[in-house]
Amino acid sequence: MRFLMTLWWMVVAVVIGIFSYRNWDDVTLALWGPLQADIKLPLLMALMIALGALPVWLVMRGRLWAVKRKLMVHERPIVTAPPVPMPVHTESEDTLAP
Repeated sequence: MRFLMTLWWMVVAVVIGIFSYRNWDDVTLALWGPLQADIKLPLLMALMIALGALPVWLVMRGRLWAVKRKLMVHERPIVTAPPVPMPVHTESEDTLAP
């Protein structure tokens, strides 16, 4: 199974490499006012994918943090009073009774 995952990621890397090679063109972004920025198309796409994944990643990290906090509360040892020693019954006490 590990081999198939490695093969899959190799195929994805090759497809991304071919796409990047064939589309290595400048894209002009109109920022605000007269400002413009030139950036390569594959870099722009990678930046947009990263910006799109950022909110999902932040939500996931927030939920993991909340779950870990709840687990820490439940795994905390319960503090109780020390056990009260039980009286020991001996034979000498039996012989003293009338």
